[in-house]
Amino acid sequence: MEKEFFAHESAYIDEGCSIGKGTKIWHFSHIMSNCVLGENCNIGQNVVISPSVTLGRNVKVQNNVSIYTGVSCDDDVFLGPSMVFTNVINPRSAVNRKSEYAKTHVGKGASIGANATIVCGHNIGEYAFIGAGAVVTKNVPPYSLWIGNPAKQAGWMSEFGHRLNFKDGVAVCPESNETYRLENGVVSKIK
Repeated sequence: MEKEFFAHESAYIDEGCSIGKGTKIWHFSHIMSNCVLGENCNIGQNVVISPSVTLGRNVKVQNNVSIYTGVSCDDDVFLGPSMVFTNVINPRSAVNRKSEYAKTHVGKGASIGANATIVCGHNIGEYAFIGAGAVVTKNVPPYSLWIGNPAKQAGWMSEFGHRLNFKDGVAVCPESNETYRLENGVVSKIK
């Protein structure tokens, strides 16, 4: 039976992985045991996906990203070049902390910019936008924009990746014309 995904000849895929139809895995990448990659993902060059990681459909992983055990990503997540997930709060070479891996969840449609760092144990809400080089040390609400080191919230983003400018609690995405409401620090799309 012919596989329904593409893997470059230099990529390594360990046993026990489930890889969705249309997914592409590029040069020098390593998909470790028991990973689940959804359909139509794109795994860039020199990517390591550690054991038991789950990626949803249409996840884009740019070059030089390591996704460690404990990380899960929903559909349509973008992971920018050389961004970093951690998996232990207090690593020491001489102390084995494999039983202490903290979980990190990235919600649907979220984008994490190049060279950003996500400290483990903190979740990224759906459609959140983490700027390039940001260091995330706390949970990130849906639709929020975070920049800096340590990262701080700098606004709100639409599902199309545009900054939302709220007036009287309402904002419109300039590309999609979708309307959003901001109430009590929570953004929701108006159906």
